[in-house]
Amino acid sequence: MERVFTSFSLSALSKDYASFLHWAVAHHQHVTFLNSSNHTHDPWSEFDAVLATGIQQQICPGKNQDAFDALKKFSDLHQDWIFGFLSYDLKNQLEDLTSSNTDGIKMPLLHFYVPEKIFLFKGDTVQVGLPASEDKSVSAKKLLEEIMHFIPPDKKNENNIKIMHRVSRDEYIKNVNRIKNHIQKGDIYEANYCIEFYGENAQTDPVKSFLTLNKNNPSPYACFYRLGDKYLLSSSPERFLAKRGNMLVSQPIKGTIKRGSNQEEDEKLKHQLSHDPKERSENIMIVDLVRNDLSRTAQKGSVKVAELCGIYTYPHVHQMISTVTSSLRDDIHFVDAIKEAFPMGSMTGAPKIRAMEIMEQCEATRRGLYSGAVGYISPSRNFDFNVIIRSILYNQTDNFINFMAGSAITIGSVPENEYRECLLKAASMAQTLNAEL
Repeated sequence: MERVFTSFSLSALSKDYASFLHWAVAHHQHVTFLNSSNHTHDPWSEFDAVLATGIQQQICPGKNQDAFDALKKFSDLHQDWIFGFLSYDLKNQLEDLTSSNTDGIKMPLLHFYVPEKIFLFKGDTVQVGLPASEDKSVSAKKLLEEIMHFIPPDKKNENNIKIMHRVSRDEYIKNVNRIKNHIQKGDIYEANYCIEFYGENAQTDPVKSFLTLNKNNPSPYACFYRLGDKYLLSSSPERFLAKRGNMLVSQPIKGTIKRGSNQEEDEKLKHQLSHDPKERSENIMIVDLVRNDLSRTAQKGSVKVAELCGIYTYPHVHQMISTVTSSLRDDIHFVDAIKEAFPMGSMTGAPKIRAMEIMEQCEATRRGLYSGAVGYISPSRNFDFNVIIRSILYNQTDNFINFMAGSAITIGSVPENEYRECLLKAASMAQTLNAEL
C-alpha cells in the first residue's frame, strides 16, 4: 500500500502525547505507542515517539503455525510500516520446550499489523502517514485538529486493586536455591527467574495508568499496546534488537541497584554497581550469549562489544547495560536475525535452552508477552524492538491484571537479596496501580 506523509510543526502541540493516546484508544481497537520518554543518550533511536492506529492487514498465527515464517511472508507482502509483538512463549516453536503454567492475560503468541494511520514524532515536528488514496493534506490537518481538540471521557481511575503474590517469599527462596543447585551441577551458569504479581476483579483506565507509569518511571523503550480487550503498559528500559541499515544492535541489561536518597549516596551506589563482581559477571555472561546469537547471522568478524557494563540511571534504579553490534549478512532475511536472537538472553540465562527449560519448571506463571518484545518494522526494513519488562498487562474482559519481575540467579546469589531486587523492580507498577506489595 502506498502511504503519504505530511509534516506539521509541534510547537503548538502538547509534547507529552497524552491527547494523541487518548484519541487513539477512544477510536481504535488496535493501537501501538512507542515513546523514548525524552531520553537523549540513545544514538540508535530514529524517533522521539511513534503512534500507530487502526488496522489494514494483520497476522496472528496460532500455536500450530510457524510464527516467524508467517511474519517473514507478511513483511515481504507488505512493504509498509508494520507494528507488533513477539511473545516469550515463541520459544516453544524455536526449541523443544513447552509452557503449561497459568496464563491470566491470554495474549496470542505473535501479532503484527499494517496500521491505518501513523504518527512519527521527532523534535518539533510530527509526520502524519495516511493511505495515499485519501486527500493527504486536508485529511492530515483535520485529523490533527480533531486530536488536539479531543476531550477524553471523564472516567475515574482510582485503581483500588488488591495485588497478590503468585509466589510467596519462602517459595521464592526455595526456588532460588533449587536454581543454584542446577548451577552447582553444571546444568547452567545463570538463569533469569521471574515471579508474578496479579489482581483479580481488577479495573483500570489503561491510558491513564500508562501515562502515570511513564511519568513515574520514564524509560527509553516505553510502550502502550492495545489488542482489542488486552493491553500492555510498559516502561521498559531495555532494547532487545534494532536494525539500522545492515547493522544490528542489542543492549542487554544485567545488574541493578536502587537510587540513593541524595546525590552523594547516589554516586556511591553507582560506583558500587559498577564494581560489583557478581553484577559484572551476570552482565558479561549475557553479553557472551548475545554475541553468540548475533554471530549466527553476522558477517564474519563483525560482532563487536561497543560498550561493556555501562551504568545508566533511571528514576528508581541504576542499571548496568552493555551494547553488542554486528553486520547482517546479505543472504539473511531480517526476520531470521530476530528469530536467531529470540528470546533475548537477558531474560533467559545461559546456556539459553537449558535455562529456559529449568525456569519453566521453577516459575508458576506462563510469561506470555512478559519477556517478549514490541516494536516496529519500517518500509526500509529497519526495525526496533524492546524487552517487555517493567510492564503491566491487563485483560479488560476478564478483569485480570498482572505484572512480573525477575532477577539473574548465579552461584553467588543471596536469595533474600534477589527477592528484594524483584520487589524493587515491581515497585513502579504497584505504585501506578495504587497498590501495595
